[in-house]
Amino acid sequence: MRKICIVVTARPSYARIKSVMSAIKKRSDVKLQLVVAASALLERYGSAIDYMKTDGFKPDAVVYMVLEGENLVTAAKSTGLGIVELATVFDNLKPDVVVSIADRYETIATAIAAAYSNIPLVHVQGGEVTGSIDEKVRHAVTKLSDLHFVANEDAKRRVIKMGEDPDKVFSTGCPSIDLAAQISNTSTKNFNPFELIQKGVGEPFDPKEEYLVVMQHPVTTEYKDSLAQIEQTLMAISSLKMPTFWLWPNVDAGSDKISKGIRMFRENNHIPFIYFLKNMAPEDFLKLLINSKCLIGNSSTGIRECSYLGLPVVNIGKRQQGRLRGKNVIDVDCNKQDIINAIDKQLQNGKYPKEEVYGDGCADQKIVELLSTVELSIDKKIHY
Repeated sequence: MRKICIVVTARPSYARIKSVMSAIKKRSDVKLQLVVAASALLERYGSAIDYMKTDGFKPDAVVYMVLEGENLVTAAKSTGLGIVELATVFDNLKPDVVVSIADRYETIATAIAAAYSNIPLVHVQGGEVTGSIDEKVRHAVTKLSDLHFVANEDAKRRVIKMGEDPDKVFSTGCPSIDLAAQISNTSTKNFNPFELIQKGVGEPFDPKEEYLVVMQHPVTTEYKDSLAQIEQTLMAISSLKMPTFWLWPNVDAGSDKISKGIRMFRENNHIPFIYFLKNMAPEDFLKLLINSKCLIGNSSTGIRECSYLGLPVVNIGKRQQGRLRGKNVIDVDCNKQDIINAIDKQLQNGKYPKEEVYGDGCADQKIVELLSTVELSIDKKIHY
């Protein structure tokens, strides 16, 4: 039986791979090994591990590797610590293949530890282009990987151009679209997010009203500007006075500045229409989005899942620069008035037609079939 080790390091990583984990559990010819690490373990970022356990996934190992500080130095040191700890975990679990997800700094720790352990490495979501350090990490993980499960043909072409063996690059679609497809086919009419939020701050409002969702993370190459950038978004949302769910940022360099900016603004302004929360189960978050009028911020969710859901998105700044996107996205700079104008335009436009930019909702079956049958080898054919 082939042992497939999936390393989940953050709340978005779980949403990106959950459908694959579920599909593996349903098969008898493969075994899931789950390693939960980094911010996925931390309460301040929503304790994604709690949602995994609720969904029936039992971790085979946990890795605490995040150093306090949320700056460039701690990101580098956390990556190093992750390599050390994950190498030990892989030595203990002895997986047949390791799966690394997307482009966060914890992802490259997974890739290095597996590659130097001579364990075949699969990379999900390679070949895409974005701003900040994430793109460098993503491409570095691609070069360390042996198999590539990419979201679309655009990403596939890019991975092959990087010299990877075309026979090892598969356009499977993004597993996060699987969840979006499932949720879009269910009724969310009576969905009440306040009944599901574990911890939040603010005054609850009627979720049947029209509301916005905000999710803004730091741009690591501009982390010193994170405070000023989040202030522009806060002022824009405050001016609109529309009911809003606001999610806490990811653990990246600059996230402490964003958290500080939110707290300062909350203390100095009367904003009863904004409700702040840390995390939700992946399916519940998608229900929250489906019932909203617009997503504002710089999360890849706005580019990926929202293109499939047809949800209007206002994408702020350079964090998603260069990423393939649908017609549902309006890009703006970190400027209060530009953000307001774009939100107004999206509210007037309403929902967009569904686009399958990142998949058709069947990535899990394609990926698990490949994981169970494709030849695993660390001998790479490099094409130049």
